[in-house]
Amino acid sequence: MTEKKRAFTRKTALSIVLLCAAALLLLIIFRWYGSCQTDLSTPEGRESFLSGLGWEIDRATEEHRSVIIPDTLEGVMEDYNKMQLSQGYDLSRHLGEKCEQYTYRLTNYSGYSGTVLVTLYVQGREIVAGDIHTTSIDGFMHGIKRTTEE
Repeated sequence: MTEKKRAFTRKTALSIVLLCAAALLLLIIFRWYGSCQTDLSTPEGRESFLSGLGWEIDRATEEHRSVIIPDTLEGVMEDYNKMQLSQGYDLSRHLGEKCEQYTYRLTNYSGYSGTVLVTLYVQGREIVAGDIHTTSIDGFMHGIKRTTEE
């Protein structure tokens, strides 16, 4: 039996060029999309991110600390991650990792007369978790993304 040789035709060359162009275009789009994301490593970026969710903060109240996400999510942390999952975040992808915690006083939370805080957990330029809460013993905690109930 003889092997059939495939000829390198114009059609094959054009297909290869078009495939490479499409791959390059996708790479450019993904890079552009990534650069459009808000940089949460800066105070301006965090304020802009929260503003986009409808929250206003008092930047002068910023508290910052570095924290380590636990190696396992049990008990309260498991419940906290369920809230994060409902917002599209997942702490289980960051177990044992360091992140930055930023807390601010909210200035536009309606329906509650006490102090309301927002906390963001940031790794690099991106958010990994966040919540809105009070420090009152009979207070509340919920996600940073607004729902129709709020």
